[in-house]
Amino acid sequence: MRCPTLAELPSPPSDKAGWPWAEESPQLTDLMPHGQLWPRISIVTPSYNQAQFIEETIRSVLLQGYPDLEYVIMDGGSTDGSVEIIRKYETWLSYVHIGPDAGQSAAIGEGFSHATGEILAWLNSDDRYHAGTLRRVAQFLVRNSRVVFSNGDANVVDVVGRTIRRWYAMQPNRFLAANFGVQDWPQQACFWRSWAYKKAGGMDRSLQYCLDLDLFIRLMRVGRSGRIPGPPLADFRIHDRAKSSTIVHVHDEERAVLVERYGNPRMRSRERLLRLMRRWWRRPTILRSRLNRAHGWEW
Repeated sequence: MRCPTLAELPSPPSDKAGWPWAEESPQLTDLMPHGQLWPRISIVTPSYNQAQFIEETIRSVLLQGYPDLEYVIMDGGSTDGSVEIIRKYETWLSYVHIGPDAGQSAAIGEGFSHATGEILAWLNSDDRYHAGTLRRVAQFLVRNSRVVFSNGDANVVDVVGRTIRRWYAMQPNRFLAANFGVQDWPQQACFWRSWAYKKAGGMDRSLQYCLDLDLFIRLMRVGRSGRIPGPPLADFRIHDRAKSSTIVHVHDEERAVLVERYGNPRMRSRERLLRLMRRWWRRPTILRSRLNRAHGWEW
């Protein structure tokens, strides 16, 4: 599906302005500059009782101006008005599920089972993409044909979308992620190839919190990974009903599970060495953040 234009979508609420309410990404031509078709991108949004934010999420995907988008929404049976908002945009959705599910990871996995894109990602129903994100992702992955998993920067924003800070993504590193049980990059700005997702085994539907890290560790085992340069690709919203605010204890439990599952047993007693390795690996990210703040440089 070609992304709709701003004029084709339902009118935004009268008190909304800017991206993605009254602004849109430029419509791209059918072919990339060198004559190749743009790769199909499939985005899945898991949804449950986020009516306050989900329309902004949906519009940030649909207004990308991208020539070949597939957008799937999996709603777990919201009762707060989310379903009515989703229905407003159903014309532009490739697949919609409304009803009970087995949790976020299961919903995302089921959503990807309906996806046919070459590039995959999920965007939670309280987050949003920046204008032009899908164009930048496609160009990066076409140029870097051997990269199967990619990440980028994101802004951390508050409940009304004001930027709190920029999250500078670290170059993906499977060894550090597996042995620390943490990722130094935002899930909202991660994209990967569909064939690698299938080879990695898809979503672990038993996880509640570390489902992204679990998948990313397995994707990095399949092939090369890389960071998408430039400005933030997405916004990660912090609010009192977000999972990051309500089930932090589950993160700690699942983190331990992933370290046991993927980490090197010989490293478990060498935390100091791991921290030194992580600090060394973060040096380019720290330099990048300092130059961006001081001079506005992006790379």
